[in-house]
Amino acid sequence: MPEPNSVKPPGDFVSTVECTVHLFLPVPPLLPGCQNVAMEPRQWNVYLAGEIHSDWRERVIEACDGLPVTFTSPVTDHPASDAAGTGTLGDEPEKFWADHKGAGVNSIRTQTLIRDADVVVVRFGEKYRQWNAAFDAGYATALGKPYITEHPEEFDHALKEVDGAARATARSPEQVAAVLRYVITGEIQE
Repeated sequence: MPEPNSVKPPGDFVSTVECTVHLFLPVPPLLPGCQNVAMEPRQWNVYLAGEIHSDWRERVIEACDGLPVTFTSPVTDHPASDAAGTGTLGDEPEKFWADHKGAGVNSIRTQTLIRDADVVVVRFGEKYRQWNAAFDAGYATALGKPYITEHPEEFDHALKEVDGAARATARSPEQVAAVLRYVITGEIQE
């Protein structure tokens, strides 16, 4: 490897400049007996997006017991979510416009909570096609939010792009919780 300033630029021009650069960078003190300074404790915000017809959210929350996590989610009462627009802004004679109102009202909560999240978890369940879950994953990606997908193996091909942008793809709520536990504590539970 050549010495600094020993490589000559191409062509006839040759210039030699010698200089010394001193960098004085503050070094944080290490804790006694530690190699690295521990990460400051923090409260994590995790948004649980996706299907609303099973107990997967409760299973994730239970498996994360003791972690510094605040969980948020969309409205999981399906009839209330469907009526969000017409129940607040009035009836619509056409279903399209009723759904359009509901989507708009629901998106206020969804987009705000995803924007405030540190991590987003997106579950795709077996019973229904969750187009809204795919949208939530895309919205999280657009915001630069890391997300974890959770779905059965038979959805792998259909969700290949969604999984491709995910930081992890889990097969169960317990695997989601294991990923969150590791991210937050650096520990893998046996």
